[in-house]
Amino acid sequence: MMLQDYLDSMGIAYRLSSHGTAYTSQDLAAQEHVTGKKVIKPVLISVDGKPCLCAIPANYRVDLMRVREQLHAHTVELLEEAQLQKLFPDCEIGAEPPVGKIYGLPTLMDTSLLSDDQVTFQAGNHTTSITLSMRDYQRLVEPQISDFSMHA
Repeated sequence: MMLQDYLDSMGIAYRLSSHGTAYTSQDLAAQEHVTGKKVIKPVLISVDGKPCLCAIPANYRVDLMRVREQLHAHTVELLEEAQLQKLFPDCEIGAEPPVGKIYGLPTLMDTSLLSDDQVTFQAGNHTTSITLSMRDYQRLVEPQISDFSMHA
């Protein structure tokens, strides 16, 4: 698995979990027995025609207008599912990890994630997840941090 190899090569300490099928980030939170705020949901967007990964808590949603304003972009829109398969060829649709760097994508992380010391996210499929420290997540992803989401 590309993600685990990347984590190992970066010397990141993480916990790999197997669980029942989780099709949404909120399902993953329930499977892992944590709040939705501790699960990172990746939202794939297009910013002026270029793909970008947004990392937000599972119980939040992206405010596309805020993203557009903060990035000084002309257009910001959600990517179509067909585009996800091209960008994440080794992942199941809907189970993309919020680690844009290994897929050549910039990552925009919402400030609401900063309050948690540990985070969990899908590991590329619907039955495996990764938990690691927020400090390691930031080191791994090198995100641009901004306030662009709202509680769902």
